Amino acid sequence: MDFSTIRNLITRYCTGEESWVDSRTIYIGHKEPPPGTEAYIPQRFPDNRIVSSKYTFWNFIPKNLFEQFRRIANFYFLIIFLVQLIIDTPTSPMTSGLPLFFVITVTAIKQGYEDWIRHKADNAVNQCPVHVTQHGKVVRKQSQKLRVGDIVQVKEDETFPCDLILLSTSREDGTCFVTTASLDGESSHKTYYAVQDTKAFNTAEEVDTLHATIECEQPQPDLYKFVGRINIYLDRDEPIARPLGSENLLLRGATLKNTEYIHAVAIYTGMETKMALNYQSKSQKRSAVEKSMNAYLIVYLCILISKALINTVLKYVWQANPNRDEPWYNQKTETERQRHVLIRAFTDFLAFMVLFNYIIPVSMYVTVEMQKFLGSYFILWDDDMFDEELGEGPLVNTSDLNEELGQVEYVFTDKTGTLTENNMELRECCVDGHVYVPHAICNGQILPGAAGMDMIDSSPGVDEKEREELFFRALCLCHTVQVKEEETVDGIKRGIYQGKSTSYISSSPDEVALVEGMKRLGFTYLRLKDSHMEILNRQDEMERFELLEVLNFDSVRRRMSVIVRSSSGEYYLFCKGADSSVFPRVVSGKVEQVRARVEHNAVEGLRTLCVAYKKLTHEEYEETCRLLNSAKLALRERDKKLAEAYDVIEKDFILLGATAVEDRLQDKAADTIESLHKAGMKVWVLTGDKMETAAATCYASKLFHRNTQILELTTKRTEEQSLHDVLFDLSRTVLRQHGSMTRDIFSGLSDDYQDYGLIIDGATLSAVLKPTQEGTSNGGNYKEIFLEICRNCSAVLCCRMAPLQKAQIVKLIKASKEHPITLAIGDGANDVSMILEAHVGIGIMGKEGRQAARNSDYAITKFKHLKKMLLVHGHYYYIRIAELVQYFFYKNVCFIFPQFLYQFFCGFSQQPLYDTAYLTLYNISFTSLPILLYSLMEQHINMDILKRDPSLYRDIAKNSFLRWPTFIYWTFLGVFDAVVFFFGAFFLFDNTTFTSNGQLMATNTQMMFGNWTFGTLVFTVLVFTVTLKLALDTHYWTWINHFVIWGSLLFYVIFSLLWGGIVWPFLNYQRMYYVFMQMLSSGPAWLSIILLIIVSLLPDVVKKVLCRALWPTTTERIQNADKLYKGHLSEFTPLSSLHAPPARKHDRHGNESQNHTLHRSDSSPPKKLMCTYWGGRPDYCTFSSFLRIRENPRFSGAAYTYSAPGPETSV
Repeated sequence: MDFSTIRNLITRYCTGEESWVDSRTIYIGHKEPPPGTEAYIPQRFPDNRIVSSKYTFWNFIPKNLFEQFRRIANFYFLIIFLVQLIIDTPTSPMTSGLPLFFVITVTAIKQGYEDWIRHKADNAVNQCPVHVTQHGKVVRKQSQKLRVGDIVQVKEDETFPCDLILLSTSREDGTCFVTTASLDGESSHKTYYAVQDTKAFNTAEEVDTLHATIECEQPQPDLYKFVGRINIYLDRDEPIARPLGSENLLLRGATLKNTEYIHAVAIYTGMETKMALNYQSKSQKRSAVEKSMNAYLIVYLCILISKALINTVLKYVWQANPNRDEPWYNQKTETERQRHVLIRAFTDFLAFMVLFNYIIPVSMYVTVEMQKFLGSYFILWDDDMFDEELGEGPLVNTSDLNEELGQVEYVFTDKTGTLTENNMELRECCVDGHVYVPHAICNGQILPGAAGMDMIDSSPGVDEKEREELFFRALCLCHTVQVKEEETVDGIKRGIYQGKSTSYISSSPDEVALVEGMKRLGFTYLRLKDSHMEILNRQDEMERFELLEVLNFDSVRRRMSVIVRSSSGEYYLFCKGADSSVFPRVVSGKVEQVRARVEHNAVEGLRTLCVAYKKLTHEEYEETCRLLNSAKLALRERDKKLAEAYDVIEKDFILLGATAVEDRLQDKAADTIESLHKAGMKVWVLTGDKMETAAATCYASKLFHRNTQILELTTKRTEEQSLHDVLFDLSRTVLRQHGSMTRDIFSGLSDDYQDYGLIIDGATLSAVLKPTQEGTSNGGNYKEIFLEICRNCSAVLCCRMAPLQKAQIVKLIKASKEHPITLAIGDGANDVSMILEAHVGIGIMGKEGRQAARNSDYAITKFKHLKKMLLVHGHYYYIRIAELVQYFFYKNVCFIFPQFLYQFFCGFSQQPLYDTAYLTLYNISFTSLPILLYSLMEQHINMDILKRDPSLYRDIAKNSFLRWPTFIYWTFLGVFDAVVFFFGAFFLFDNTTFTSNGQLMATNTQMMFGNWTFGTLVFTVLVFTVTLKLALDTHYWTWINHFVIWGSLLFYVIFSLLWGGIVWPFLNYQRMYYVFMQMLSSGPAWLSIILLIIVSLLPDVVKKVLCRALWPTTTERIQNADKLYKGHLSEFTPLSSLHAPPARKHDRHGNESQNHTLHRSDSSPPKKLMCTYWGGRPDYCTFSSFLRIRENPRFSGAAYTYSAPGPETSV
């Protein structure tokens, strides 16, 4: 058969993206094939470097500048700077050039530092040593120098450096065991096979003699598919061709287990490995706050253009009168006067643009960058997030998304290693109604002095004792567990007698937990040798059973069986599986007692399995073998025929009992998920694990509750019913109760609201996401129906997910009509695509390597730290930067609007109101540090309160502090203050007279009247007003805030005194000389400055006082209460009492109802003594009468309970 025929056969069995598009030929050991066999055509392949960084030494400057000038403000100021260089403008180019240079430099340093951290992480991976066989010797080289065709030697517990084809192993049968936890999230051991004709090449010298080539497909992202063939050249002329499949392919990131060493050949390296192909491209993530900033900048740019346009038009209207034309002393040349009016108008328009350009706050970007960079250290310094076990704390890989932590609406989490510790343990087993608990854990507590077993029910009789031992034997035999070979065969047995621990490995962690549990209960599985399974019973006697057949587990049958023959010649069929698949096949046994115990354990979130058996006669065994062999030899529909054979064989069981296994959750994982739900976030679990395993974890982690109705959208259901019908059935189910309204509306309703949870698997998800073909009968948009179902479910579980499918789910939610902010968290390389796709990606530094942590935006050590990161750090980051953005626009409106008004009084001559030094330093020095410190230090609510009451997170959701009404309020406040500054100062100079020396003097203030005096007075009021406005907004005062706020005002005064009090030799003008000191020498000027500051701040103060008194928000209520109790609110006060009261609602009968508060009939005194119970101990305190209380009917009149939305708390 020639190669083209093989290619055609392969193409027939591969569909979609995995079809054979091209092939590559790999020469093992870089050896040319023997002469005359085939042409030697060397191909170029990439090296084995992994690159997660964004810049290189050579492209950093151009690439970083390109990215920075994509920002509207930076690009705009670059244009303004160029205009100032080209044409004659009223201000110096330095006023725009210096701030822009400062912004670009600081941002470049910050981003360069962060990329340098990524380079270090890449180098650590790329420079790790690997062992390569060359010329019969094993040599060490760096991982990045590995090439396609190199023969690699990997030892036990080492990670595969690239994608490899297994050639030989240290085991005689040519198998090796691999854990793929960092790839698909499963820490179970999988078996891979060497090519039959190469498994004998065990040493480096023997491998070096191998002549072979590999022909395979080009790199594809699917982790579970691979097609190729190996041509082995022996003494004969024709090579031996063997097929290669996924069972021969070892993937980068997987780890070798229970095998001393292997030899394998590299076929895909570097960014061509399947794991790298599953990485999403690292794109620049931008936060919702930054998008709001860009939108506001566009609005202010329109305002700026409007101002410049209005002034340009009015200038030419003003100069239309010949008496108001350009004065003679301007000394314009005739060429300038003869220029076309449009050119002159355009030049004037640009000059006005330069004059007003400070309304666009370029320094805001550098302040935001510094706030993000410095603010990220609060995460790094957080001792609560430090893990003593690992000796590490959180990492911040990028600080650009700090505030996005406070805006998360969807959390997508991996299961294995993220929610769970991936550490299974047998909690109990039930045999004929008798419950046995291994001595490790019972209800979370270590049983003191327990050894062997704990009999909870009465001791069994003789017959029951036999059933009990048969149950234990069944669990010791019905599995695919292997013993880790640490010693010789005799040594294993000797080690067991000496009390040494035996290490088990399996493709299923449940099986390991069961076998280890049986060992604690007295039955020890020793090994499988020569098709005989050896176990050690309670009397330390070895029992041997011949393993005849294994009926492997599959997700449709949900059970597995083994057929064994005892030393006495009896045939047994042992079966274990889910209760739904075992109970219908049972004909005898204590079914009801076992069923009750299974249901009890399922409610507790334990993973349950039922165990049954039946004895076979020799004739029945022969018939069973015939059925199985005929099904295995079938070339077509083999899976279907095997399923039919299993169905015939696995019936008429006798029930023995059931087991309960706990997949231990990470510490406080359930509490974290519950807090995220209360904070208004929806949590989705995306895992590559089986549905049953994942569902049990979801119950244990409180993602699903007892009253949650589970909706399944799985392959099993779509086989029985079309996908279209299933989707519409589910849609009708979730919408039947509350129409098309989303889950968020019902988050605070009563318990009679039906809670839904959705389970979907990877295959069904692919069908849902597949584009609908036009002209089909169904024709519906499955994506929209699927999203509608998900919106109305409190939690969603996606199982059997490939890495790219995880990213597709995140992308689907991101692109939905609500455009929610998403967060993805995981610990393995299979989570990298999801982490990169989400708005915020968080990696966990766990047992599955550091791929996720290296490619994430933030890295933490435990899932529980997500609670503080979002509810505390995210909350603070958002409110700080929201105030920063609004404040920057406000103070720049205050700054530049008087300049606009001034043009109406200077003939639109483009005369600046402020001195050049003031123009340059206003945003850089005079007003920058106070807002920077505010954005780093402000705590509007105590940290403990934020952790205790997750619902406060809802108050900042959906970018609530940067919405348009708030932006408009700040803008109008800035315009009002600017009008007060300008016209207040203007009326001070209303009456002027000439002095004896020809100076113009204001009679009411005794100040010299002049342009710079007027501008300096306006600027002084401006600086003091905007700084004091920030002081009024500051809730959390420290000595640093006092130093910076009052220090900034003092710095302005000292600078102005020095700037106007010294004749500076480097200046060609001295227009500010003595201006500031002369202004301060006037007593009325002092009074005017104070009066203008008070008038400017008064409206905002009145608004704050009225809103706090009449319509307080939840935040303001908590602030008031915290002040009332002098900062000790968090220690005893139920926070639900401080939530804002709900709006009026109508009951079912249409009657308008107020809050359901029951008032006491007698008049309430101003304060009441109350007792609150926190942590089991009563705290006594007095509560102000502003808290609404009602009588609790369950207790006496001395106790009360608050009536308010949120969690109920009795006090």
